[in-house]
Parts: sequence; C-alpha cells; structure tokens
Amino acid sequence: MQQNLQNKKGLVKNVFDQVFDKYDLMNDFMSLGIHRIWKKTLINSMNPSPNQKLIDVGCGTGDIAKIFLNNVNKDAQITCVDPNIRMINKGKDKLKKFKNIYWILASAEKLPLINNSYDFYTISFGLRNTKNLNESLKEAYRVLKPGGRFLCLEFSKIQNSNLDYLYKNYSKIIPFIGKLVMGEKEPYEYLVKSIEKFVNQEELIDLMKKNNFKNTTYRNLSGGIVSIHSGWKI
Repeated sequence: MQQNLQNKKGLVKNVFDQVFDKYDLMNDFMSLGIHRIWKKTLINSMNPSPNQKLIDVGCGTGDIAKIFLNNVNKDAQITCVDPNIRMINKGKDKLKKFKNIYWILASAEKLPLINNSYDFYTISFGLRNTKNLNESLKEAYRVLKPGGRFLCLEFSKIQNSNLDYLYKNYSKIIPFIGKLVMGEKEPYEYLVKSIEKFVNQEELIDLMKKNNFKNTTYRNLSGGIVSIHSGWKI
C-alpha cells in the first residue's frame, strides 16, 4: 500500500533533516510530553526478558532502545534502524554509554538483515512515514523469529468526538507554534498531514493480517490519539 504523501521525492528526508537536532524536543512539543508515557507503555506491554533481541525501526534517537535496555538491566541486543543518518548520529551520541546497540542506516521497506533474527520488532511513530505499508510489514514479518512479536506505536484515530474536536483544533496551530518555538513551520505541516492521512486502527489490523501476522490486536491510548498494534509470527 503506497502512501502518496510520503512518496513525494525527498519530502520525508527533508523534514527530518530539518528537525533531527531538536527531535526529542519536537516529540515533547507534539505530544505535550505524553510520548514518554506511551513509549513506556509499549515496552511494558512486551514484558521483555534478558538476552532477547529487539529491532527498532524508524528508531529516531533511540528512545525505545533505551527504555527496553533499562527494563532488562541492559542485558539485550538491540538493532536500531533509521533512514536518516543525522538522526542515527544523534542517537549514537545520546546513547553512547550503551555498548549493545547496533545502528543501521536503512528504510523499513528494505532491511539489510537475515530472516528469522529477532524476538521483537518495534516501530514507534515511524510506520506512517514509510513509503509503502505492505512492504514495511512484509519486512517486519521476515526478520522476526517464529514466535516473534510485532508492535507498532503510532498516531491513530480518536474515538471520542469531543476529544477529536479539541485535537484537530490543536493540530491546526501546531505548525505556527513550531515556527515560534523551533524556527520551522514546514516539518510540522507535514507531520500533521501524515497523521490525518494515516490508516485507522482496523485498517492497520487488516494490513497486518494480509502480511501473515496472527493474533492481531490493538490498544488505544489517550482516547485513540495513539494506538499500540500487536501481531505475532507463528
């Protein structure tokens, strides 16, 4: 499934080239800081154990890797993948005290990794930035071990009409506040549009099923502002 907005030449790369140095601040700004709770909820839902292998795609500056490692007393092997070299370099610097994180420059649609390698695959606020959802999900399935679990944390569709009204009005002013706070307006215009155009919860479940994931479920957080989708490779 092609995503039209993300397939505009150079658009996503240019967005993250502009914001990489303020990426963590941007996440705080976009979510009013709640993204930290959402990410911890994601890791807690995995119930990770020591010695497990995690691949985190669209890793940004490595938040998921850090939380995962802290949960297992730093006893795990993490592969962080991102298509933006500046983001990876920022993550390497931020998490330089962790020696068991491997950083790879690659897209979600084409992972330079062997089959059946990982216990967990996570993608946090990254799936909607991919060019092709089916190819991304297909690659996720391929690199997971049999019995491995896919988890996606992503902005979603709000279930409550009152909350939806408030959120949409907040979204309208995000680019203008971004201009004032960060000095850039365009990246925030893209991020708001990418959230609006992304598939809803049930549509993502259908795509996961089409790409062979079993026992697929989702859990809404904050009224559906985001959701955690889960599926297994059996």
